[in-house]
Parts: sequence; C-alpha cells; structure tokens
Amino acid sequence: MKLTHEIIAVHTKHAFTIARGGASEWRLVTVRVTDSDGASGWGEAAPSRFYGETADTVVAILGQLAPVLERADPWSLETIEAELARVVRFNGSARSAVSAALHDLAAKRLGVPLYKMWGLDPKSAPLSSFTIGIGSETELRQKVKEAEQYPILKVKLGTDRDEEIVRVIREEAPDKILRVDANAAWNPKLAVRTIERLMDYDIEFVEQPLPPHDVEGLRFVRERSPLPIIADESCLVASDIPKLEGAVDGINIKLSKCGGLREAQKMVSTARAHGMLVMMGCMIETSLGISAAAHISPLLDYADLDGSALLADDPYKGANIDDGKIFIPTGPGLGVEKG
Repeated sequence: MKLTHEIIAVHTKHAFTIARGGASEWRLVTVRVTDSDGASGWGEAAPSRFYGETADTVVAILGQLAPVLERADPWSLETIEAELARVVRFNGSARSAVSAALHDLAAKRLGVPLYKMWGLDPKSAPLSSFTIGIGSETELRQKVKEAEQYPILKVKLGTDRDEEIVRVIREEAPDKILRVDANAAWNPKLAVRTIERLMDYDIEFVEQPLPPHDVEGLRFVRERSPLPIIADESCLVASDIPKLEGAVDGINIKLSKCGGLREAQKMVSTARAHGMLVMMGCMIETSLGISAAAHISPLLDYADLDGSALLADDPYKGANIDDGKIFIPTGPGLGVEKG
C-alpha cells in the first residue's frame, strides 16, 4: 500500500478558545492509503501542540509509517496498528489518520459502512454536545444563540471568571444540558470550590479539572464532588485507565490521543471492565475526521463530536450532528465525500 498526504487549512466560525489558548485557523493533514489495485481509503490527522504535534510533525511521522504499509496485508488491521505503535510510540494523530484510512479501505471493499463492519447499531449513539469556547459575555451570548438547535452544551472553563461564564450561558440556555470542561486548569482545592459554586447551575459533569498527571488530585476532587468527573488529558490510551479507577467516573477518548480505531475500541472495553463511563471527543476536525469517530459512537455514553460543526469551511461531507443527534454516513467505509 502507498501512503500519501495533503496539508489543509480550515477556519472556525469564531475564534475557538480554551484555558490554554485559542485560534481561528487550524492546519490538518488528509491521509490517503492506496492499494496495488487502486482502491483507497481516507483519514485525517488533527494534531495538537499540547500532545507535541503539528501538521509538519505529522508529515514527518507519516514518512516513518509508510514502510509499514508498503509490506502490510491491508486486511490485517490489528497487526498494522500494533506495528505503527511500535515504530512510533506517540504522535497519536498521525497514527489515527492512517488507522482511519485503513478501516475506510477495508469497509469499502466489503461495500458496507464501517459501523456495520463492526456490528454496531447507529441508533444506539448518544446525543452529541456542542462546545462553547471561552469569550466575553457578548460573545458567549451570541455563541449560545447560534447553538440553539443543540440540546447539550459543553462549556469551556479555566479562567478567573468561570462562574460568570456558566451563569451567562445558563441565562441564555435555561433548559439545556450543560457540561463543563476546565482543560486541566484548576488545582484540587480550586476544583472543589468551583464545583460547589456551579451546583446552582445544574451541571451534568465536569471534565478534566486538574493537570493530566495529578491522579491523586483527581481522587481528592472526586471524593468531594457531587458531580461526576471525566478524565480527558489524563487518559490517552487503554493502559492509562486502570490507574484512574476510583479517581474519576469516566474517560474521554479521542482518536488523536490514542492513535487509532483499534486502540479506541480497547479503551471502551477497558473502561467498561473498570466500571467507568465512556465519552468520545474530538479536536477541531473536518467531517472526515469526525466521521471516523462517529462510527464508534454507538459504544458511548457521552459524545462531543462537534469539531466539524464549529467550522466555517468544512471541505468534506460526512458525519454531522443535527439537533444533537449524530448522523453516521451509510455509504461504504467512512462514507465521506468531498464537499
């Protein structure tokens, strides 16, 4: 198989800001895997500097992964993902793009959507949240108005005005489900105090309140929190899950963190074995990247797959969320087409 790529730039409708910064332009990498007979599959890398990746590092890593594909059996998905992880330990978004392309190719050969190849029922997918990034009061109110069709909002926190942000959004959305995400910006005592204040605003759960490696801090918070705690940055791959037992109530899987669709499925199984809730999130991605995650969504308790819905210029047509419902493409493979 031959591996090719293209760097693309996409733009969000509003500057997308979280606790560690923001941007309005995002560089992604489209990946294509082509077999000897010309059949091909597509995937997308959505790199994050937080995990040490950029579009340029993805391209460099793809050069190291290409030899694995040149000698691989395209049906041996488990073996290929294991070999990719052996060759490159980290760089999850680069590996996840190749994984998505390989799964796209395999399901296309079978003539079925990927979820059907896995035996999943798309009607079992949970509703997806829509993310409200950090902004001024005026910006927050405008974003909530624009998100009127979405019944669940995920609110980005991690500022010195967190309670004000939640208050403003609750005023604009009195009947919506609200979830909050601090993106690792709090310390344990601040997290407990903030969660206590947020109880007046009917919050469903809190995502990643503390820095990634503070597992004992997470345990401290969970023991004192009336709200469920979901780990995101603290949980990259399946082997991270056992150490989080008792410290959090659930995990947030992202393909760009874990490195591939096979690893994502292992994370679901491992979390279930430890009695944890399972969520899947995303980066800023096009419908190509979101579609790969959407095919796993029937296995989830919670979903946050709004990456392409935040874009002003999505170049693809694929999975989307409408009124919060995840619509998974029914075409072969990932079911994605160029827009």
